[in-house]
Amino acid sequence: MEFEPRDQYEQRMKKLEQLRATGLDPYPHEFRWTVTASDLVEKYGVATAADLEAQKVEVRVAGRIVSYRLMGKAGFAHLQGNGKRIQVYVRKDVVGEKGFEVFHLLDLGDSIGAQGHLFRTKTGELSVWVNELTVLSKALLPLPEKWHGLTDVELRYRQRYLDLIANEDSRRVFMTRAKIVQELRRFFDERGYTEVETPMMHPIAGGAAARPFVTHHNTLDIDLYLRIAPELYLKRLVVGGLDRVYEINRNFRNEGISTQHNPEFTMLEFYEAYSNYVDLMDLNEALFARLAKNITGSTTVKYGETELDFSKMQRLTMREAIQKYWPDGAGGAPTPADLARPAGARDATLRYNAWAKATGSAYAASKGQLSDGEWTGLLFETVAEHHLVQPTILYDFPTDISPLSKQKPDDPSLTERFEIYVAGMELANGFSELNDPAEQERRFLTQMAQGGDEVPKQLDVDYIRALAHGLPPTAGEGIGIDRLTMLLTNTQSIRDVILFPLLRPVNQEQEKAASEGHGA
Repeated sequence: MEFEPRDQYEQRMKKLEQLRATGLDPYPHEFRWTVTASDLVEKYGVATAADLEAQKVEVRVAGRIVSYRLMGKAGFAHLQGNGKRIQVYVRKDVVGEKGFEVFHLLDLGDSIGAQGHLFRTKTGELSVWVNELTVLSKALLPLPEKWHGLTDVELRYRQRYLDLIANEDSRRVFMTRAKIVQELRRFFDERGYTEVETPMMHPIAGGAAARPFVTHHNTLDIDLYLRIAPELYLKRLVVGGLDRVYEINRNFRNEGISTQHNPEFTMLEFYEAYSNYVDLMDLNEALFARLAKNITGSTTVKYGETELDFSKMQRLTMREAIQKYWPDGAGGAPTPADLARPAGARDATLRYNAWAKATGSAYAASKGQLSDGEWTGLLFETVAEHHLVQPTILYDFPTDISPLSKQKPDDPSLTERFEIYVAGMELANGFSELNDPAEQERRFLTQMAQGGDEVPKQLDVDYIRALAHGLPPTAGEGIGIDRLTMLLTNTQSIRDVILFPLLRPVNQEQEKAASEGHGA
């Protein structure tokens, strides 16, 4: 007989009371297990029935019931623990009248503990011959769709706990994410870096160009900004003599949501004194090749229909990328020299836009008056960015769009900055750090004068003061861990690699749907 969710809840509540009536606590304080289901599968998966009979391996194992069937005076169930399943076999003449009554009152989703010995059934399945059964937690709500998994994507994000129970692929993604973070720590620890923690609430929004989240501290009666980036605090530490520092940090940007963007995200940010951006480019080639190899088993990683080769990274300047990926029908491709001359990037953009308008291609839309460097950045984003599928280091960014980067000595219009692109996504951003306090103050003030929601409203005087105490030549970088996980798990949406992505509250969703249904 099929039951609706409400009916199932009522049926399970009855069983809960029946369990209590037997004198059992359906939510006990503990169960002293000796081994996990995954340990049993790994250690005894190939052991023969004769081996198990001879050894009489005694175990105490716990897990969630994911399959369950009664057969007269005996029954079977599968327990899941740590991502693996182990079968348990329960006989009335072994566990006794009360024990078998308890087994009858179990449901899919319940957590139980089983004590017994290992054996193989007639069909050859590794199993636990149970001589004592313990209820650990009675599930009052059923597993999703009779254990076939969650098909409603939105529900998977809202109820991640069910997603992790029902979808092995989801569990694999998050276990892999944990390994990625472990590998990142190992890589930098081996190179003498110190892991640190910096504030998540800042008195001044800074460290990147983004709209911040604002909160308020009641006791101090001041507004604070959730961290956009830890950059300015980490560089203060380099000033203080911590020559190699890194932080695995949560950042918050009050911006749009997409398959590549979540308002709350995780980055690795690191700084290395007495180094420049070329040193970090070399470091990244070693880091990404090692990550791909250790996480996936190969430096070649499948992402969608594409094979990504992390054993090498092409290097292009931003101007070279525009030239390389210039559309064939848009006339002669502008050379780096063309883009370097005054108004050269603007002229190239206008020429591209004329072609885009005629062909229906992506349009390079500008917002107000732009500088030469801003035109270059806009043209790159429109013409070249989506072509950077294979791992690519894009370097030499315009100074106009790089307020924290050191200028190139032979061309002050450019900075020693790079970004790493893979599968058309920006994955990392690094540069030789600007350490001239007067120049940094000038750039901050210029940025503030531009106005807008994505630029700082106040000058960070303390950071300028720190630079005045002397920041040695330093290179720094941030790497997006969420997007990195997407690439190394072949996942197409950032929401699938964040355990609890930000979602519109359900009641607002319902109100929105209702209003749209009435033409509001």
